[in-house]
Amino acid sequence: MLLDQPRLTSMLLDTSRLWLENAQVLSEIDSRFGDGDHGVTISKIARLIASSAESWKAESLKAFITDLGSAIMEIGGGSAGPLYGTMIGGLAEALTDEKEIDAPLLKKMLTASLAEMCSITKARVGDKTMMDALIPAVEAATAAGDEVELVLAAAASGAAGGAEVTRSQISRFGRARSYGEQTIGTQDAGALSTALFFQGLAGA
Repeated sequence: MLLDQPRLTSMLLDTSRLWLENAQVLSEIDSRFGDGDHGVTISKIARLIASSAESWKAESLKAFITDLGSAIMEIGGGSAGPLYGTMIGGLAEALTDEKEIDAPLLKKMLTASLAEMCSITKARVGDKTMMDALIPAVEAATAAGDEVELVLAAAASGAAGGAEVTRSQISRFGRARSYGEQTIGTQDAGALSTALFFQGLAGA
C-alpha cells in the first residue's frame, strides 16, 4: 500500500475523530496537575485537521503538510498548538515533490518529525510528556518491515506503550512538575493524545 492524498485524508479524518471522542478524557487527566484544557486545545486542532483534510485541493503533499503544521502552531491554548504543529509539520521535512508515500519514505518522515521536536524541547523518554509516546513510536516504526501498514501499526503500538508507562513516572515538565511524586499513577495527557494520533493514522 502507498499513501496518496485520498488515503492521507482518510487517516487525518480518523485521527481528528478519535481526538474529538477522547477530548473530555484528555481534559480530565490534564485537570489533575495541569490547566485542564488539553482536550479543549486538542479539539481545536482536530477540527482544523478535519477542515483542512476535507478541503484539501491538488497541492503537493509537502505543501499541504507544511501548511497544516503552520496553521496548528497558531492555535491558542497552552503548548499543544506549537508542539503538534511542529510534530505534524515536521513530517514534511523529508518530502520533496512525491505524490505517494511508501514505507521507507514514511520512516524518514517520522524520523524528521522527531528531529524537529527534539530541536524545540529537551523532554525525552522518562520525563512524562508527549515525547514518551512519540520517541517509542518512531523507534518502533523505523524498526518495522518495509510495508506502510507495518510501519503505522508499529508506531501506534510504540506510542500506546510509551503513553501507558507514563502512569508510573514523575512529571518533569510544565505545571505538573511542581507536584512531584503526586503525579505518579496518572497518565500524561500529552502522551495519551500522541498515542491517539498514531492510533488514528494506523486505524484508517
